[in-house]
Amino acid sequence: METLLVRWAEHDWLRALDVAFADFLRREVPDAPPLLILGAALASHQLGRGHACLDLQATLKDPTFALSLPPEGTDTAETDIPPHPAEVLEGLTLQDWQAALAHPDLVGDGVGDTPLVLVGPRLYLRRYWRYEQAVRAGIDDRAARSEALQAALPIAAMRPVLERLFPPASIPGETTDWQKLACALAARSAFSIITGGPGTGKTTTVVRLLALLQALALVESAPDQSVPGRLQRALRIRLAAPTGKAAARLNASIAAAVAGLPLAELDHGEAVRAAIPVNVSTLHRLLGSRPDSRRLRHNAGNPLALDVLVIDEASMVDLEMMAAVLDALPANARLILLGDKDQLASVEAGAVLGELCGRAREGHYTPGTHDWLECATGERIPSDLVDSAGTALDQSIVMLRHSHRFSADSGIGQLAEAVNAGDPVQVREIWVRGHSDLALVALRGTEDVAFRSLIIDGTAILPADPQPGGGARKAQTEAGPSPQGYRHYLDTLREGQPSRDAEASAYDAWARAVLEAHGRFQCLCALRRGPWGVEGLNQRIAGLLHDAGLIPASSGWYLGRPVLITRNDYGLGLMNGDIGITLIRPTPGDRDGMLRVAFPAGDGEGRIKWILPSRLQAVETVYALTVHKSQGSEFTHAALVLPETLSPILTRELLYTGITRARAHLTLVQPGRDQLLEQAVRRRVLRASGLMG
Repeated sequence: METLLVRWAEHDWLRALDVAFADFLRREVPDAPPLLILGAALASHQLGRGHACLDLQATLKDPTFALSLPPEGTDTAETDIPPHPAEVLEGLTLQDWQAALAHPDLVGDGVGDTPLVLVGPRLYLRRYWRYEQAVRAGIDDRAARSEALQAALPIAAMRPVLERLFPPASIPGETTDWQKLACALAARSAFSIITGGPGTGKTTTVVRLLALLQALALVESAPDQSVPGRLQRALRIRLAAPTGKAAARLNASIAAAVAGLPLAELDHGEAVRAAIPVNVSTLHRLLGSRPDSRRLRHNAGNPLALDVLVIDEASMVDLEMMAAVLDALPANARLILLGDKDQLASVEAGAVLGELCGRAREGHYTPGTHDWLECATGERIPSDLVDSAGTALDQSIVMLRHSHRFSADSGIGQLAEAVNAGDPVQVREIWVRGHSDLALVALRGTEDVAFRSLIIDGTAILPADPQPGGGARKAQTEAGPSPQGYRHYLDTLREGQPSRDAEASAYDAWARAVLEAHGRFQCLCALRRGPWGVEGLNQRIAGLLHDAGLIPASSGWYLGRPVLITRNDYGLGLMNGDIGITLIRPTPGDRDGMLRVAFPAGDGEGRIKWILPSRLQAVETVYALTVHKSQGSEFTHAALVLPETLSPILTRELLYTGITRARAHLTLVQPGRDQLLEQAVRRRVLRASGLMG
C-alpha cells in the first residue's frame, strides 16, 4: 500500500501531503490494515478537491471519484501508469471497508480524539467533522429562534416601512415581489439566506433589509400608540465578503444603494440611512486572522461586537471559515448570507451555501410561514411553494427569481438557465438561434486566426452551430454593438496618457479609464495548467499582443501588463483577486516617470493606488483568469475557453459561473471536440458532505 500511494503521488493522482499523512498513521499504528491507510490517504486527498470527507460508497461505485484523474494539463498517453484505483478496490464491499476501518486507535464515531471519524459511509479527518458539526448546530440553533423573533416582530410597524421601501412592482408578468418577501422573511429570522442568480438584486434587497431592521430598531412607539416614536440604539451591523475583490465590489456598490434608498417619507429616515454601514471587510480581517496561524482573534470566548452580520458572495465561504464565523457570532446576533447557490463552491473544502439552498427553488414554506409573509407584505406566494412538512431551515431561505440583468430574450440568460438545468439539448438549440450576445468559436489549431481575432478585437467568425461540420454563419460584429478585445484597453492606455507635467489627478483619471476599459473584456478558462489553462494562455496571449505591436514586451514588467494579486497584502491594502494595470506615472523627482501598477482603491470613491512593481510579492499576469478567480466579477464581454479534453474540473457549475460573468457578450471557445460542452453540462459538482444529514 505504501508503494502504491507513492506511485499515485508521482503521477499527481494524490498529493505528497496525502501520502505523508497516511505514512504518519502507519508509523504510529503499525498494525493498521492497508484499507484503513488507503482510506486515510483518500480522505486527505478529498479535502484538496473540496470535499469535507471521503464517501466510501461513492468511491466503490466510481473509484476515479476519489483521485485526481486525469491531472489537468498532463499527457494522458504516458506509459508506466500505476494500478488504477478500480483494480485496487475490485470486489471490495462497503461492509468490508467499514470493517477494516474499525480500529479504535485511529477511527472513532466522533467521541474521543481519534484522527479519523467514520459516520456511516463517510470517513472524515476529525477537524473537518468538527467543522461540519459546528456549522450545522450553529445554523439549526439560529433557525429555531425564528418563531420567537416572528412573535416579537410588530407587523403593524413593519408593513408601512416595507411599503415605502418597495413601491408597487412594474415587472411585466411578475405577480410576486421576491425582494420584498426576502426582507420580511429575513427580518423574522436569526439566520437567513437570500440567494439568486446574477442581476436578481441581492445587494439591493439586503440594503433595504438593513433599512427595515434599523427603522424597527431606531423607533419604538408606546403600547397605546399615542406617544410619538423615540429614537433607540441603532443595530451594530457589519458587512463582509470572503475575498478582497468581493469586498471591494460590494463596497463600491453598497454606498450608491444606501444613498438611493427611498426614505424621505419614513420617520427618522435620514437617521436610518446614516445607521447603515457602507464599509465592507474581508472575513479574515473581520475575524482577526493571524499570519501563519489558523487561530483567529474573535471566537466564542471573544465574540464579535455586532448585532447583524451580512456576508456577500457566500458561495465562496468554505466549511472551516463558516464554522469560524458561527463560533465568533454573539448568541443573539443575526447572520444573513447572500449568494448564488448555483455558482462554483469555495476552493477549500465544503459547499455550504449550495447544500443549505438545495431546496430553495421549491420553497417548502409551511402554511404558517406562508400566512405570516402574506400578511406582513401583502405579496402572494405561489401555492406550489407551500409544504406542511417544510423544515425550520426552509423557512429561513428566499430565492430571488427575476433577473434585471438578462432580459427574457437574452442569449446569455437562456444559456445560463439551460446549463444550470443540465439540459444539453436546450444548450444546443440556443446556439443555433442566432442570439447577438452569444458566439461560439471552434478552434482547429493552436495558431487559429479566429482566436487571435477574438483576443485582440473581440470578434471572430462563428460556426453555423456547435455540431461538427457547421459552416461559417456571420461575423459577430454584424449583430448589435461590437464586443471588444484587449486592443480596447491598450488603445485607451496609449491615447489617454497625460503629458509629463500633468497633475496627479489627471494620471488618476487615466488609470481609472484604463482599468474600466480593461474590465470590458476578460478571457476565462477552467484550468491552471496546460495550453488552454491560465499558464499557457497568458503566455500565448502576451505573444499575440506583442506581435501585434500593442505591448512593448511579452514577459517581465512592461507598460500595459495586467496583473492579479494572488495573496492578501494588508500592508499595501491589496487583496487576493485584485487586478491592476502597469502604467507610467511621473513623480516630482522623476518627471520621466517609472512603471507603477494602478489598482482601484475599492472604496467606492474611485481612488487609485499606485504601487511600485518591486513591492508586489505575489502577482501573476492576468490576460487569462480561472473561472474560480473570476467569481464576484462582471465583464462586458467574457471569452470562456474550454480545455481540449474533459477534466474533472469542467462541470455544469463552472460553466454557469463562467457564463454569468458576461454582462453583454459571451464567446465560448472550443479548442477540442465539439461534444465537450454537452458532456460538461451533464456533470455536476457533488461534494461529499454530511452537512444536510
